[in-house]
Amino acid sequence: MKKSKATTNNLLEMIPVKSDRYHWEKTENNLIQIIIPRDSLLERAVRLFFKTPEVMRIDLDETGSLVWESIDNQRTVAEIGEILRREMKDQAEPLYERLGTYLNLLKNNHFITFKSGDAS
Repeated sequence: MKKSKATTNNLLEMIPVKSDRYHWEKTENNLIQIIIPRDSLLERAVRLFFKTPEVMRIDLDETGSLVWESIDNQRTVAEIGEILRREMKDQAEPLYERLGTYLNLLKNNHFITFKSGDAS
């Protein structure tokens, strides 16, 4: 079975890329809130009948907000890890285990994708 290039690369060398589908903003507390449009046919029907909001908002904590703001579509996971280490000190430990888990959560929810660190 052939592995894709993305699965054979080391996660630390990968570059997280934010999805264009979602917008985000800073809250009054300087934390990040990801805004998810609810615009599928089913979601529009539910909104019509149940008066639900047009968007869903996901609030990130301090660490998640720092990671999100560090994702600039150019920094590698290793570089983002160093930003976390510098800003969060011991609170970030175990750094790369937590960062890898968090980034995979973002990826699984389609907030980010990864590109190879050697891609231009």
